[in-house]
Amino acid sequence: MNPPSRRALVTGGSGDIGSAIARALAGAGCEVIVHAHSNIARAQSVVDDIHASAGKASAIAFDVVDGGASRMAIETLLADGPIPIVVNNAGIHDDAPMAGMSEAQWRRVIDVSLHGFFNVTQPLLLAMARARFGRIVSVSSVAGVLGNRGQTNYAAAKAGLHGASKSLAREMGSRGITVNVVAPGMIEGSMLGETFDAAMVKAIVPAGRIGRPDEVAALVRFLCSDEAGYINGQVIGVNGGMG
Repeated sequence: MNPPSRRALVTGGSGDIGSAIARALAGAGCEVIVHAHSNIARAQSVVDDIHASAGKASAIAFDVVDGGASRMAIETLLADGPIPIVVNNAGIHDDAPMAGMSEAQWRRVIDVSLHGFFNVTQPLLLAMARARFGRIVSVSSVAGVLGNRGQTNYAAAKAGLHGASKSLAREMGSRGITVNVVAPGMIEGSMLGETFDAAMVKAIVPAGRIGRPDEVAALVRFLCSDEAGYINGQVIGVNGGMG
């Protein structure tokens, strides 16, 4: 897919979907930088798995909400070479009906997904523009498309990513830079939890099953490839037909 020299930064790369994306990009020949918020040991475990498969990877930890810390970390990474691929996967949810939601719940969820997108992506743009190549993919959610009870903060954050990505795609498209969003539905992993039984899944998901992280990662891998150069400004669902 990509020349081996291309580096790819995956934020939230130690989680279920993030680690699958990191492995998929490493398998495509990228040198992957696996990001974690604070637990670098989790990111390093993903790196070790990639190394065991003869891939190239390294780990880094910083808080994407902290603009100064993010810029400093990215400048340090750029000193070792360009980073033409970034996957904004860092995100959290803190669910509650809005009538009972605290301001802290609202702000933190939006800070991580939306401000984190700016803090990580903005410092990389000029180098991408100079190289006339870039792939920016953000991981959203079906909640940002359809809405979901108890997730006004999460849906707002993810819907914000859609508008930001569509606008950035228009700004950077002439420089060979694509900006897209992948919006997963119900995917196996810790964020989904164990609250859905088979009957409920069949009622909600036309495909009748929960998706796998590697199914999300396969789409991200393609969007980061040379072949996806004419796909730009899109929000693409991986949701088994939910909407």
